[in-house]
Amino acid sequence: MKLKFTHTNIVAGDWKKLARFYIDVFGCEPVYPERDLNGDWIDRVTNIKGVHIEGRHLRLPGYTDGPTLEIFQYNRQIKSSGPSEINKPGFAHIAFSVDDVRHFYQKLLENGGGKLGELVEKEIEGVGILTVVYARDPEGNIIEIQNWR
Repeated sequence: MKLKFTHTNIVAGDWKKLARFYIDVFGCEPVYPERDLNGDWIDRVTNIKGVHIEGRHLRLPGYTDGPTLEIFQYNRQIKSSGPSEINKPGFAHIAFSVDDVRHFYQKLLENGGGKLGELVEKEIEGVGILTVVYARDPEGNIIEIQNWR
């Protein structure tokens, strides 16, 4: 089975300001298009009704094709000192690109991981077809398992 690390996500209070920081300080490069995610498919992935996410990917220094730092801002964010939540400011999740999302999701569940949202397939204009699910590791940290085609 093919497996590779794809990105790390940070949920920001002001995604444009935070992205600019990483560009200016660490030389990250913007990856286009910017993301503007909303609708039933992202509600199902995140398990948040009426969610709207904006942001962008930044290419990390030293790479020509990933991995990236994904900086997102949610229309509704929570502030909590409890366990990781998908829309809590700070480090939100790690993501792995796989050739079979269902296989790795099942493997995660069999090894003590847990469910968060639903597995969804969605065509993203200008990018491709995304198969994606958010889940939790055994300590509650959020993992995205994805495949682009």
